[in-house]
Amino acid sequence: MSVTIDIAGLPAERVIFSPSPLAELSTALHALAEPGHHPGLHGWTTATSAALKPDLADRLCEADFLWGPLIADILMPFAGLPQSDGRPGTTLAEELDMADRLDDERYVAAALEISCTSHYCESGISPLTDTAARRDALERAAARGPRPREFAERLLTDPPAVRAWVRRLLEDCEQAFFGEVWQRLRVQLAADARHKTELLRRKGLREALAEVSAAVALDEEHTRITVDKMTAGRTTAVDPAVGAGLTLVPSSFGWPHLMVLHAPGWRPVIHYPVAAPEQTGPASVQLLERRLEALAHPLRIRICRNLARAPFTTGELATEHGVSAPEVSRHLGVLKKAGLITTRRRGRYVLYQLDLTVVARLGSDFLEGVLR
Repeated sequence: MSVTIDIAGLPAERVIFSPSPLAELSTALHALAEPGHHPGLHGWTTATSAALKPDLADRLCEADFLWGPLIADILMPFAGLPQSDGRPGTTLAEELDMADRLDDERYVAAALEISCTSHYCESGISPLTDTAARRDALERAAARGPRPREFAERLLTDPPAVRAWVRRLLEDCEQAFFGEVWQRLRVQLAADARHKTELLRRKGLREALAEVSAAVALDEEHTRITVDKMTAGRTTAVDPAVGAGLTLVPSSFGWPHLMVLHAPGWRPVIHYPVAAPEQTGPASVQLLERRLEALAHPLRIRICRNLARAPFTTGELATEHGVSAPEVSRHLGVLKKAGLITTRRRGRYVLYQLDLTVVARLGSDFLEGVLR
């Protein structure tokens, strides 16, 4: 599974690295709404939540599905303005002005797509103009709870009023806590964007993407970017109706999420974390699936129990479990292909042992994979 972005014919100057104050505010609000996703921010989320005035905290709860499990595309409005240059604003006010320029149909569809539509990658009929689409949006909102249902009803009934309410809420967040946070982070994020822009200029897109994330890859023909995620999607950075361009936005709050805006009619955006824990790199989704499948067999689990304690030969494992040596070899082959065991020779024998470091990372690899 992956999200692919077609870039065939995209000029290098249309690849933009730039911080976005509104996108960073959205990740900060996401961290407040889903602190379990961001254990490294526990101190900040606890202190910030405790300092919120009750009225602001209540309003954030009313709209938290806009940035809770996922982040709504309306919080990256620079990607939804056709024929713009796709560059984020330098201030929150500039980007809120961009959001105001989105027409009602685009705004409403983007605000409801996370909880109220079934196919993010498919263009649909607007719930503002179609009765069946409206009913479907409300049903999906109700499935998320009473607050999303109430918000969806208000948005579908009076889009201008709700849009103004959301803007005031975000402006109040800037005054309450984000203004100070942005002053501290914008220098770091701007420096990251400058570094990758220079890398793009000097060494090309492949090198620049390699520093974005090990989960982002460019094909040999330089026609497609693939983002390794536990979801499937496809978009293009050369849609003439939208305007050619790809925007890459660094985030200090983002880890472990690597988000890709790939909605139809929007310029693609890769929202990547700049502060990830030191590690060898995230396991690919394919490798993670292979490892979990390898451990799904009861005999392989029992073999792993042996190999976690000491090295064994194929014959020793066959005797231990009362099965044939060829059957053990087949199971060892599956575990080895998944990278879960190591081998070494002792004379004419091959010894197998569980790779404890790899197995110890399985939980965090799985969590990073599903949250990426």
